[in-house]
Amino acid sequence: MPYEHIKYGVENRIARITLNRPDRMNAWTATMEREVRLAMEDAAHDDEVRAIILTGEGRAFCAGADMNELAQLDPNDIRSDSWMRPFDMNRRADWQTRYAYYPGIEKPIIAMINGATAGIGLVHALYCDLRFAADNAVFSTSFARRGLIAEHGLSWMLPLIVGHANALDLLLSARKFYAPEAFRMGLVNQIHPPEKLEEATMAYVRDLVDNVSPRSLAVIKRQLYEVPFQTLAEATIYANREMALSVQSEDFKEGVAHFIEKRPPRFTGR
Repeated sequence: MPYEHIKYGVENRIARITLNRPDRMNAWTATMEREVRLAMEDAAHDDEVRAIILTGEGRAFCAGADMNELAQLDPNDIRSDSWMRPFDMNRRADWQTRYAYYPGIEKPIIAMINGATAGIGLVHALYCDLRFAADNAVFSTSFARRGLIAEHGLSWMLPLIVGHANALDLLLSARKFYAPEAFRMGLVNQIHPPEKLEEATMAYVRDLVDNVSPRSLAVIKRQLYEVPFQTLAEATIYANREMALSVQSEDFKEGVAHFIEKRPPRFTGR
């Protein structure tokens, strides 16, 4: 389908979603919200796609909400359920809210953070599974400096990633911080010079796509996002059940065979 505020493409089993309003630093709009969700769902349901990259066009990842739209925001829109999808009984309710649907997608989602990332842009980066950033990228939660609060589950997700004390600092102050600090606190997984960011990100993602079982990726992602809701015993029981299923899978057989035969793997996800 034609997109207005994003670009979407698939190449070599990697889906790439690019926020595409570079003249506005990829400021978030209602149109972008709809299009990103549609593209994520397309990638999730495309059997040819094994990993997803989310990035921004130009010098920003996403500098936050479009101020023109924010100035005209109707409080009733925030309470509206018009953005909801039909409830999926097979998926945890936590991963069916307005923006927190990324963990429910059983493919790795990598944020390639090419520049400024603030407000709702930071929310989306945090819901990605991994974050690779340019070493000059700047971040901010922004909300407290706009008279707003920690939106869209950020009060839950940010401490999970950076810890309680760091989350309080970033949310209360809404200060700017840069990629090296984000890396030190674990908000981003890797940092690279801007001219090397795409090369490094693509090398990592290609390795996932070419050498890792997509079935294993899906199960491991599900395991890790279940952990905050589980005891150690529950996590272990869940893992034992999944292990029994894994050893019966085609990907397990292929994982052993390609190692013994010293050849590249041919995983199918089954």
